[in-house]
Amino acid sequence: MTPAAKVSFGRVDLEVTAFGFGTAPIGNIFREIDEETSDAMIQEAWDNGVRYYDTAPMYGHGLSELRTGYSLRWKNRDDFVVSSKVGRVLRPARKQDIEYAPWTNAGRFTMHFDYSYDGVMRSFEDSLQRLNLERMDICFIHDIDVFTRGAEQPEVFEQAMDGAWKALSQLRDEGVVKAIGVGVNEWEVCQAALERRDFDCFLLAGRYTLLEQDALDTFLPLCEERGAAVVVGGGFNSGILATGAKAGAKYNYAPAPAEIMDRVRRIEAVCAAHNVPLPAAALQFVVAHPAVPTFMAGTRTVEQLQQNLAWFSHPIPAEFWSDLKAKGLLREDAPTP
Repeated sequence: MTPAAKVSFGRVDLEVTAFGFGTAPIGNIFREIDEETSDAMIQEAWDNGVRYYDTAPMYGHGLSELRTGYSLRWKNRDDFVVSSKVGRVLRPARKQDIEYAPWTNAGRFTMHFDYSYDGVMRSFEDSLQRLNLERMDICFIHDIDVFTRGAEQPEVFEQAMDGAWKALSQLRDEGVVKAIGVGVNEWEVCQAALERRDFDCFLLAGRYTLLEQDALDTFLPLCEERGAAVVVGGGFNSGILATGAKAGAKYNYAPAPAEIMDRVRRIEAVCAAHNVPLPAAALQFVVAHPAVPTFMAGTRTVEQLQQNLAWFSHPIPAEFWSDLKAKGLLREDAPTP
């Protein structure tokens, strides 16, 4: 599959490209990216046929939305798909009064969680202003998971299933957004949301990868049954599936434990036998599932983006996938390219 391949977005009358552009890095996470590099990456993605761009108010305290809107402002609006998120309201503030970590030199806003009906409506409208768009194609309720909210998660989830759901459902009925969903780090939260409300889609960070396939048990089959699309981000498990099992490799935002390092080394051995780059296998595996139309990748440089695009279309023989399964490194029921 090529990065520019158009894929139906679940049950919604919408098509996305199989490769999506993730904009968290251009929100200046961890370190700054200049304006020229931000724009150059989006233009390079565009020139390679990428037509799906995902952002969020959280990414750089509004900076990612501002930069995304700037780079897409002269494109034909019907030629691309944009998703953003609700759940945080941004309020203007002096830069010296803002706690930015982990963002660097970001937007002049403070962030405040708000999953109420009014908060979501304000967040949605503010995002359209920052993006300089008249509509949003896809909107996710952001970070109602245990990873982000900890002990508050059950209460936060209930708030989102009430106020945020009502707001997004109304916006969908009005045609201001085509698809609504939930964007979190845990498939269990996605499944709970789908069992409660009529969502169209999910953005799942890192929980369906070459290293993790528990979502195949119940969540992904339910999505197939309901026609819900799943956008997968974090397909490198925050690093190790891009770098390989080298010293300092990261797995889910922390140093990779010994058992993960060992498993990745075994996968790398199969990669070497078939002349397949590990990151290419990681990217292509994700979009082989029928419920996953697109993979969302974030990059810091034009060169990184070009490398991801090349990995996404690198030839991989069918024998590679069967070898992974034969060695117990991939679930037998996992769809493969």
